[in-house]
Amino acid sequence: MFRLAHISDIHLGPLPALSVIELASKRITGFVNWHRNRRRHLFANTLDLLMDDLERRNPDHLAITGDLVNLAAAVEIETVACWLKDAGKPENISVVPGNHDAYVPGAHERSSRAWYPYMRGDDAPAEWSADHPVFPYMRVRGNVALIGCSTAVATPPFAASGYFGRRQARATVNLLQAAGEAGLFRVVMIHHPPIRGATSLHKRMIGIRRFAATISSGGAELVLHGHTHFNTVHWLLSSTGGQVPVVGIASASQGPGGHKPPAAYNLFEISGEPGRWNLMRERYELDASGSDIMLAETTRFPMGE
Repeated sequence: MFRLAHISDIHLGPLPALSVIELASKRITGFVNWHRNRRRHLFANTLDLLMDDLERRNPDHLAITGDLVNLAAAVEIETVACWLKDAGKPENISVVPGNHDAYVPGAHERSSRAWYPYMRGDDAPAEWSADHPVFPYMRVRGNVALIGCSTAVATPPFAASGYFGRRQARATVNLLQAAGEAGLFRVVMIHHPPIRGATSLHKRMIGIRRFAATISSGGAELVLHGHTHFNTVHWLLSSTGGQVPVVGIASASQGPGGHKPPAAYNLFEISGEPGRWNLMRERYELDASGSDIMLAETTRFPMGE
């Protein structure tokens, strides 16, 4: 049995002091939003509680589906690099970026370079290179293939959309097919929900139909995402004709009392073999007092049914 944990939308705080030059961009809107809204609900101690509880359960691997920073300032990106080192070894944690990690032009490249050990595919170069696309990447751990995709792109003010393009779609299909032929349980990690209507238009993923075709062509057993800060389950059609669960999770830093659900993480148990996979999910979340993590839901997902 392989135990896979899933968190998302860390938005590691507090927000650092930024220069006038750094704020002279889209960051000014995010800066205002942080001080008006996010800082009242996103707490570092909440994330610490979640990570401590997760560590006690000792999963085999941790998937993080984006938005590790807030405004993608250089100091934020470096702070997350230090946080990741404290969270665990690169071989035990897989990361994909979110729209906040690509908040302004150039940020996606800077965050990918800084966090590359946690995004490096098994067959990728040892060092980050601008000449080698990071995404999609594949890591094989036990009988599980983790395939990381990126929808993170810089967008104009008041937009938070993502993009899944043709090159990445073709490469992802190839990875999914190779993993399927190897008899692996395939987990696709992506930030934006690949489901029409899952979020508002200015936050949507452009390329939803292309992603659905990727899954239906290549095949997959599980898709993980973040972005919405909600605990959700949707479904996509697989190449076998079965349904693939598409699972979202609340922000890992969300405190109690907000209009979004409190911080949570998913813990999946994967067992079985091709054609006979078993997938169980336990969702743990922050309690109403904000002082402890409790089991909120247990789900058995039908595989290939």
